[in-house]
Amino acid sequence: MTEKGPYTEKALVEGCIRNDRRCQEAFYRKFFDTMFRMVSRYTDDRDLAMEIVNNGFLRVFQKLDTFTFSGSLEGWVRRLVFHALSDHFRRQPKNVHFIDLEERDAPVSGNVLNSLYFEDIIKLVDMLPNASREVFWLYAIEGYPHAEIGKRLHISEGTSKWHLSMARQKLKELLHTHYNLNYHAG
Repeated sequence: MTEKGPYTEKALVEGCIRNDRRCQEAFYRKFFDTMFRMVSRYTDDRDLAMEIVNNGFLRVFQKLDTFTFSGSLEGWVRRLVFHALSDHFRRQPKNVHFIDLEERDAPVSGNVLNSLYFEDIIKLVDMLPNASREVFWLYAIEGYPHAEIGKRLHISEGTSKWHLSMARQKLKELLHTHYNLNYHAG
């Protein structure tokens, strides 16, 4: 029996697909705390955070049959819950909080950030190399410190910092490219 239940991830997924309520509850409990912490970084309203997390889990359960076990189940769940979060803020634009790429970086034109939806920013993050994307996600989106990222990814704290720096540099380049494309198109 594991800390969060007797099921392996594969057994949980298969049980959820079969609509086994015990598996669905165990799945929800396994990932709830992590997803709630992630969503809570974007809102102080506990009820709103619960609503967003539950909407995200609804998506997860609806799409669970598409999970192929080719990557991390937690990462896949996190991505779907994050999409629910971005959908909420897209519908409520006055509440959008932008990700600060780096306090000391030269500012990127406000026109670039204003022309991007949250989903567009996530697509840019998805374009990063795998290791840098994972470090950026853990640091900038989930708020883990470099020491914890290093432990989770089995890399040194310095390597984590390097990947974050590379991710920020690449994102700035991608933002600049996006701005130039929009500028010349419009």
